Amino acid sequence: MDHESGTTRRRALGLTAALLAGGTIAGRIPDEPPATDAPPARGDVLDPGEVLAPETGQETDGACAEFVDWDYEAALAEVLEPGPDQRQEDRDLAETDALSRPRWARPLRRSYKVTARYRLRGPWLAGHHTGIDLAAPLGTPAYAVGSGVVVLARRSGTYGKAVTMRLPDGSYALYAHLSRIQVREGQRVTPGQRIGLTGATGRATGPHLHFEVRARRHYGTDIDPVRYMAGRGIRIP
Repeated sequence: MDHESGTTRRRALGLTAALLAGGTIAGRIPDEPPATDAPPARGDVLDPGEVLAPETGQETDGACAEFVDWDYEAALAEVLEPGPDQRQEDRDLAETDALSRPRWARPLRRSYKVTARYRLRGPWLAGHHTGIDLAAPLGTPAYAVGSGVVVLARRSGTYGKAVTMRLPDGSYALYAHLSRIQVREGQRVTPGQRIGLTGATGRATGPHLHFEVRARRHYGTDIDPVRYMAGRGIRIP
């Protein structure tokens, strides 16, 4: 094992232990997939912008593969939580934004299809799908659902190119499998501002947006994104 892979594994195990110790996630930790020299299968990590061709007789609708991106989660766990002053500033700026534009917006404006709903049962560490998958053509613009600050924007493993933003109420919105990221870390965004383009980077079966809302930045604190947005006047789908 080289130094880089050893570091990645230690960070992953450390984050897993912290999550389990805190009671955030219950259940068995999935085994790592065995190493193989075989060509990538559906859902394996792809090159930037690459999309897996559909298997014969199968639909091309994209969705997430059933894995957690520990590198991304470890980086997100290191993001500092905002203090009281920063939270108040977030709320004040959201109020200012609301004077000139709608307070909330849809993550996708063009037509899309739900291919995996929230809490779909599966072998994820959380025991269920932690967001909602919206299949859309490659390169479909994805938008900030509210005012906020981009806390993480990078390409990783399972999530591919992904963006996480902190919303005015202290919750977090995650956008994964993008083909292009169009914001930077630390950038303040407004509702409806473009943050990237849909894709199939990371472990995905085709072009789509994985949209997730979390009460806190850690994996396992997910909340229903459809209900969250509906409570703010936005219907998905």
